[in-house]
Parts: sequence; structure tokens; C-alpha cells
Amino acid sequence: MIFEMLIIAFLMVVAIVLILLEIFMLPGITVAGVGGFLFAAGGLFYAYSVSTPIGNVTLAVSSLVFAASFIWLLRSKSFNRVALKTDIDSKLVSSRDLGIVPGDEGLTLSRLAPIGKARINGITVEAKSMDELIDENTPVEVIRVDGYNVIVKIKN
Repeated sequence: MIFEMLIIAFLMVVAIVLILLEIFMLPGITVAGVGGFLFAAGGLFYAYSVSTPIGNVTLAVSSLVFAASFIWLLRSKSFNRVALKTDIDSKLVSSRDLGIVPGDEGLTLSRLAPIGKARINGITVEAKSMDELIDENTPVEVIRVDGYNVIVKIKN
């Protein structure tokens, strides 16, 4: 009887560890998730084959241990070292805030086809050609500033 209990405990512990590993560490459905399900099904099947009360106790205890482990892992800070940090500290500065105004002159740093880089008043910005392709190192003049785009044309 003790040997059966050890087998059931081993199967259920491995199942819980594999399922928690699948939930918290491995994306998608992996071998750990399938293995955890198979270990849990095997452990419960074996427990119910020993006797119905042992199967019921195994199901109740393993469910409680899984729920407690799940809640503890959610509340603990142990996954902060491996979790993806998605905080973004920077912000995009508008071309208007940089002091670029219509009539300013500059030079293209890349080909504007129709969008590329240009240096205007010593500031590198995204520039958009009004209606034509503009080659690199071409003098340009600012026509207007629309939010984050600086609309330019070839300087006459």
C-alpha cells in the first residue's frame, strides 16, 4: 500500500510541476504540457484503480496543491528575472517641438522615396518629399511640418 501511495504521489508531483512549467515558462503547447496531462491522467487512473477513496483524496489533494502553487507563483517575484519587461520610457518628439518651421533649409541624408532622413537646422528628422524622389545629399527646403513629418522640396 505504501508503494502505491509513493507511485501516485510521484506521478502527481511530476504532473503539477510540468503543468506549472508549461503555464509559466514555456509558450504554446509543448512536451511539458502534454507530459503533465499524461502524468496527471496516469496518476489519477492509478489512484482510482487502487481504490475509489484513494482516487478521490488524490484528486482533491492534487487540485489543492496545484491551485496553491499556481497562486503562490503568481504572487511571488521569482519570475521577474525571466519575465519580459515591456515598460517604455522614451517618447517621440514632434518635429514642431524641435523648432523646424517652413522655409528652413537642410540636406537629405538618404534618398527620399518619398520618405527618408534629412538634416535640417542640424537636427536629423524624417523627411517626406512633396511629389518627387529626392536623391541623397540634395539641398532641400521645408514646405510644412505635419506632426512628425517634415514635408520638403528641392531647394531652388
